[in-house]
Amino acid sequence: MSSAFRSASRRVSAVILAATLSTATFAFAQDAQPQAAGEPQFPPVVAANFTATSPTKAEVNAFLNVSWGYDKDRVWSIYAIQKTQAPGISRVIVQVAQKSNPKEISTLSFFVTPDGKHLITNDIMPFGAHPYAENRRILTERAAGPSRGANTKTHEIVEFADFQCPHCKAIQPIMEHLVQDYPQVHFVYENYPLTSIHSEAEKAALYSVCVAKQNGDAAFYKFADAVFENQTGLTPESSDATLGDAATKAGLDSAKIGSCAYTAEAKASVQASVTLAHDLQIDETPTVYLDGRPIPVGEVANGQLPYDKLKAIIDFQIQLEP
Repeated sequence: MSSAFRSASRRVSAVILAATLSTATFAFAQDAQPQAAGEPQFPPVVAANFTATSPTKAEVNAFLNVSWGYDKDRVWSIYAIQKTQAPGISRVIVQVAQKSNPKEISTLSFFVTPDGKHLITNDIMPFGAHPYAENRRILTERAAGPSRGANTKTHEIVEFADFQCPHCKAIQPIMEHLVQDYPQVHFVYENYPLTSIHSEAEKAALYSVCVAKQNGDAAFYKFADAVFENQTGLTPESSDATLGDAATKAGLDSAKIGSCAYTAEAKASVQASVTLAHDLQIDETPTVYLDGRPIPVGEVANGQLPYDKLKAIIDFQIQLEP
């Protein structure tokens, strides 16, 4: 089923990793430095805990800084980088805490693959000083859905959504706020109909492709707003009427859009978006990326994360990748 607002950061079941990689972030702090009064007192770092040559402390610090560096309340200490019985796979242990709650120290543990490009917990995630670079390359080259905002792709937010997904509907006001707050960002919508659970999602995606083709991206967003507003009408009995009405509201002939939706060209366009989602290993909607980095828009929509914290993530990522 679609996620109850899980972000596409491929969060894992380990509680501390889930909390930090997906929403909270840690300020950069060199490990093994003396702690100032009132700061967390991490366990001493001893050389015997560092038996692996890769990744290095610098590489782990670089990764954590990229992932968590915008929240100045968080600090960490790299406690161990160890060899394992699996050749080339290293175990990394990090002690993490908040300056505002220095007595509560948690342990984060993950494994790094021999190529240094992935970390493993209960899932596989990108690792390194530039963990989102490959996703960004793929999205820049292949995300070709309806767009708005800046004309250039210097910074790009790509939303993968399903018109029948209630969580996708819930994030739309957040997406609108982001469009207003970040005029320098290029926004792209990619169809990802979850056909196994949403019977009318593919039809809605096909209609949307035809609306954009016949009347441009602005018409697409009017159509999308109307579909999400009347999402309860996406049933086998009423979806044709609901989608036709949305096409009319976007200024198009609903009959022509309906005919276009059955063409091979429309189906190929939706399939290209689905293939892109699969290549990125997306298995839930909504999934939103900024410059290849998953951002937790869903958590804002369901009240788990303040909008200002989402903006802090975005501002930090934009500053990292000017």
